[in-house]
Amino acid sequence: MSKRVLVVDDEKLIVKGIRFSLEQDGMEVDCAYDGEEALELAQENHYDIILLDIMLPKMDGLEVCQQIRDFSNVPIVMLTAKGEDMDKILGLEYGADDYITKPFNILEVKARIKAIMRRAHQEGNAQEKAKTVEVGELRLDCEGRRVFIAGKEINLTAKEFDVLELLVFNPNKVYSRENLLNIVWGYEYPGDVRTVDVHIRRLREKIETNPSEPQYVHTKWGVGYYFQG
Repeated sequence: MSKRVLVVDDEKLIVKGIRFSLEQDGMEVDCAYDGEEALELAQENHYDIILLDIMLPKMDGLEVCQQIRDFSNVPIVMLTAKGEDMDKILGLEYGADDYITKPFNILEVKARIKAIMRRAHQEGNAQEKAKTVEVGELRLDCEGRRVFIAGKEINLTAKEFDVLELLVFNPNKVYSRENLLNIVWGYEYPGDVRTVDVHIRRLREKIETNPSEPQYVHTKWGVGYYFQG
């Protein structure tokens, strides 16, 4: 079954180039040229991945990303202008899974898309993880990739879930930021360890009663992060 991609950018030549290249690889591609149109398409359709430019008319990419995260965990790759470091971090903070800086090589874009889809497929096939883990009020449904706190479902992004699952299955084991980056994002990931800090912070904001005094995801200062219920 062909993969379905949503490409969002107000530069029509960029969209045309990405669309042509992805369709050559047998993917089905929808296009949007502003933030409102992108959000509507994301609400109405199921996509395997979304490529989302930050600078968009009507609604910027960060806001679109944040609103999509209210109803979907679809992988989102932000497209950013070169050197926008804060945009990279903000993109991840708003729930993006990855980013690519412009100008980019279409082969790099395709490689990044395939790596993300491959990981998603592997996660879907990991039936051996089909179990539920309960620690205190936290319940982790590994097969459904769902998290509950005191019976209420918490909406995590794919990467937030990956980080939590790794830590939960290895309680009291301290992972350095570099380790987490390599295991969860992969050795080919071009980002840096700040990505890990951003995701840990977002994760705590969602699952901890008091994020500054975490009950589950703890920091070992100068070393890294670990899980303890």
